[in-house]
Amino acid sequence: MSASPHSPRILTRDVPADPALALQQAGLSPLLSRLLASRGVVSAQELDADLKHLVPPDGLLGIQAAATLLADTLAAGERICVVADYDCDGATACAVMLRGLAMLGAAPGSVSYVVPDRAVHGYGLTPTIVDLAMQHQPRLLVTVDNGIASHAGVAHARALGLKVLVTDHHLPAIDADGVATVPEADALVNPNQPGCTFPSKNMAGVGVAFYVLLALRGELRRRGAYTDGVQPRLDVLLDLVALGTVADVVKLDANNRRLVAQGLRRMRAGRMQPGVAALFTAAARDALRANSFDLGFALGPRINAAGRLADMTMGITCLTTEDSDQALTLAKELDRINRERREIEAGMQEQALALLDRLMDDPRLKGAPPPALALFDEDFHEGVVGIVASRIKDRLHRPVFVFARGADGQLKGSGRSIPGFHLRDALDLVSKRHPDLLRKFGGHAMAAGCTLAPGGVEAFAAAFERVAGEWLDEASLTRTLRTDGPLPPDAFCAETVQELEAQVWGQAFEAPLFCDQVQVIHQRIVGERHLKLRLRQGALLRDAIWFGRTESLPDLVTLAYRLTLDEYQGQQRVQMVVEAMAD
Repeated sequence: MSASPHSPRILTRDVPADPALALQQAGLSPLLSRLLASRGVVSAQELDADLKHLVPPDGLLGIQAAATLLADTLAAGERICVVADYDCDGATACAVMLRGLAMLGAAPGSVSYVVPDRAVHGYGLTPTIVDLAMQHQPRLLVTVDNGIASHAGVAHARALGLKVLVTDHHLPAIDADGVATVPEADALVNPNQPGCTFPSKNMAGVGVAFYVLLALRGELRRRGAYTDGVQPRLDVLLDLVALGTVADVVKLDANNRRLVAQGLRRMRAGRMQPGVAALFTAAARDALRANSFDLGFALGPRINAAGRLADMTMGITCLTTEDSDQALTLAKELDRINRERREIEAGMQEQALALLDRLMDDPRLKGAPPPALALFDEDFHEGVVGIVASRIKDRLHRPVFVFARGADGQLKGSGRSIPGFHLRDALDLVSKRHPDLLRKFGGHAMAAGCTLAPGGVEAFAAAFERVAGEWLDEASLTRTLRTDGPLPPDAFCAETVQELEAQVWGQAFEAPLFCDQVQVIHQRIVGERHLKLRLRQGALLRDAIWFGRTESLPDLVTLAYRLTLDEYQGQQRVQMVVEAMAD
């Protein structure tokens, strides 16, 4: 296949000697000290997940105004409507806000929510979503995981006499002069808004929502709400915060790692929302051994599936119900929808690869894919374009947009990028060069979305490819895999796996990936599309599996792999999960 992936360039991470020694002297194992030092950790204090080490809420611009607005609204007994988003971050942020406001004194029935339908309403606080929220007769709208670019929606809400609190983490819109602009809300909390000096810029929407609740509790405390010294324990919401943070693939800086670590601790102790416990059951994962991989690849996709193919109210209800039976019923339905999503995704990926093959037949490309890609087919499903873009991006190491036709006839695109190519800024440049091409756009460095008029894909593809050609060089377009080098032979054991699983790994704090030369003793295909391996590493035999690969390996090969515990008939054994092969 012309669009087949190439082996990555494999590099070994540098390990700063002084931090590695300091971590080892603090009591960490030599292996873990080396792994953490290579990821920028310089002291054991950074690994202390105690909540007292969280960055204080008062560093967030606008958070006191938000707390005052919420406290005044609660005191007056007025209605609040939360405007959510249709992904896992938005769903968990909504659940956190609903549960938190109830804990902090909102009267029963006074807090409602609305969530856009991806195909009908589009993204964010649009005027149509404001009109939908008006059916709940609110006095205050609170956005979670959206709103920073919703100028028209905020203006419409305020024209109707509503107050608006925006809580978000996305980048603001850029005007024609290149200046970041924010909507005229009554209060706005976003670590990425102009003028905000909050050091943890990478919080997910659910993290921002949690911080707003912390500030609200502080404001209520100042107003004398807790004269007996007993105040609501908002840490009971951290399982939701951890799930949304990992699922949204935000960078796991020290602050985010603390939020996630606290949430995982609650899960492992069996203290979690009924919906989170039900999602573990539906995904056949053990909550008592919960790790960030479970959140990102098992629970998160099941919540996301509701927003992609059905209605995210199902996901939010799962996360807010106190009824364990209802939670399990909803989690099983989410699991069914996720299986359907995988089937649609597989078909779309085949179609996308066929489009790529036709594209690669162009002799001008000389066998190499262009620096950026935009793909569209009339049969593509709007709810799955982002996942397919991610799969193609991973396969070719190119920025990719995938488009589908929306219910309104416009083309809805979702893009994924590679390091060194800021996707939202690229869309901004395309918009400036071609003012009539993009109907709207927004997003982050690594993920973004846009809307085109019918028939606009070809022009967009050319403009997008031109920007990529200007910004990316050959080195940027070569996939690089950073590994932690060889694994010491005595570390190939269950204790190592357990030690690694106890840490929080994720975006920009990648899970350990080792690299060794091995001899292939035996290989066979299992499950029709996975390569099962028996390897010799030095004098020792190892078990390994390479998911999604069917091509055989040479007798002597260098493999990049992670460690897992494979359980079969009650027995545990360490297994390599292969990620890549060096050329």
